[in-house]
Amino acid sequence: MIPRVRRITALCALAAALTACGTASGDRPAPAASPSSPASPSSTRPPVLAPGPGGLTPVFEHGPRDRGKTVALTFDADMTADQGPRAASGEHFDNPALIGALRALKVPATVFMTGQWADQYPAEARDLGRDPRFEVANHSWSHYAFTADCYGLPTVDAGRMREDVQRAYTSLRAAGVPHPMPYFRFPGGCYDQRALRALSGLGVTAVQWDVVSGDAFATDADAVVKQVLDGVKPGSVVVMHCTRSAAPTTERVVRTVVPELRKRGYRFVKVSELIGQAGTAR
Repeated sequence: MIPRVRRITALCALAAALTACGTASGDRPAPAASPSSPASPSSTRPPVLAPGPGGLTPVFEHGPRDRGKTVALTFDADMTADQGPRAASGEHFDNPALIGALRALKVPATVFMTGQWADQYPAEARDLGRDPRFEVANHSWSHYAFTADCYGLPTVDAGRMREDVQRAYTSLRAAGVPHPMPYFRFPGGCYDQRALRALSGLGVTAVQWDVVSGDAFATDADAVVKQVLDGVKPGSVVVMHCTRSAAPTTERVVRTVVPELRKRGYRFVKVSELIGQAGTAR
């Protein structure tokens, strides 16, 4: 979960997300065939960044600043491997009202989903994955950290990092997400060179952010709104969460931020569009 006011650092972005999102009900078109690999989610491959030196996994933080006023809202659908009993006892790690608000406002968004969340809420994962307004990307299966000292999260062993990402893709497809995107968000935003090397060859782009919304555990929606509006620049990626238990203000924040940013001339896009712009910027 991301603290309310701290800012992203160079190697380890702020806070470990322990929340999730959900969907409003509604039928979606039948999906196309499932992808054969994480990095090939459809017949028309989504844009990715080129690997770094030695094939190192590339990292994306924001789009070009000179391609117009675009902004991507992203939502982490987090659930750790030990939170199943809490969900079974009635704690809500989804937020259908938030997804309903995004649909009502006609806002595209990118959802970074853990495999554990998809296993817990397969119908909602499928609903999001089949809605063309959204794209679903990988947030690991366990939501364990890929570095030490990542905001109190348990740590996945280096030898199992790759497996954890691949297992998440398996869960997304099993839930009915037809085209999981080749994008990966590190739990807590924490990564280092070892983690980037561990994921080399998977064909994923690691997606960070440049605007911390501060919605995690926030009770003051106005403060979150101000932080987002003060931080957004052309090409920004905003990190938010969608849960009723740990980010209760997010729906209200979205309902305020979206019309205000539109008034300022911003157009909402998915992360894939920003990565496509960055990949053609030379």
